[in-house]
Amino acid sequence: MGRVELVVDQAKGVAVLTRSVGRFDVVALRDAVGPFDSWVRLFPDATSADWERARRLDPDAFGADGVWQLEFRCFVIRPPGGETILVDTGVGPGGSPASSWAPVPGRLPAELVAAGVDVEEVDTVVLTHLHADHGGWAVAPGGVPMFPNARYVVQHAEVAALESGADPMLAYAVRPLQAAGQLDEVDGEARLVAERRGGTVTVVPTPGHTVGHQSVLVEDGRDRLVITGDVLVHAVQLVDPEVAYEYEQDPVVARRTRVRLLERARADRAWLATMHLSEPFIQAH
Repeated sequence: MGRVELVVDQAKGVAVLTRSVGRFDVVALRDAVGPFDSWVRLFPDATSADWERARRLDPDAFGADGVWQLEFRCFVIRPPGGETILVDTGVGPGGSPASSWAPVPGRLPAELVAAGVDVEEVDTVVLTHLHADHGGWAVAPGGVPMFPNARYVVQHAEVAALESGADPMLAYAVRPLQAAGQLDEVDGEARLVAERRGGTVTVVPTPGHTVGHQSVLVEDGRDRLVITGDVLVHAVQLVDPEVAYEYEQDPVVARRTRVRLLERARADRAWLATMHLSEPFIQAH
């Protein structure tokens, strides 16, 4: 599939990797990376054979003393028509809801600059779900939307679930976006881009990790790429999609979603763009 381009800003230590999907460009941006928790504890169903295969596939995820080395990544999609779509906004600045456990501040603002993206030029922000490490830069430190001209696309079911509880992301991100009139709640599959020559960008419900989780499908001709969100968070779930993750809201639904997504990706020979694996782009196995 297409070309792969790596651009390195030596002064800022930022490396921007781009993969083409037909006429679309998908740019991987690393907001943060750091130790998280014991991989054995978080994936208790995984066998020793699963771990051996996962380690071969993603050795950098296996840190010292059994600690998972976790990436926090966002993606920019650039269709040929000139739109700019950002998928997820990382862990955010100091004081964000992820601050108690994630390596904040994230560096998404610098990554966007390195990728040639101005915050005012972002047309759409897709939030795969409303966990703190995926919406941290949705708002600026002052509490206003970070991307002033963007609509923020999220599944209605995801917002409704937050409305019924006391999740800090409700006050941190959802309320400011609602107040600014920038929150776009969709219900099910929604087309974001439809090019005249057939290329599309579509949000697709992929529930389980959360009730309103969604992934993003980029298609152009025979080229396909899925930005997975947290359908899979570790290589062990790529080698064995039956393996559950401790923080899945509904492990049964999450497992079914993951199996279906990977089966379809294999059949289509699609690439996966992952938020938490060490390599941003990987082909379905």
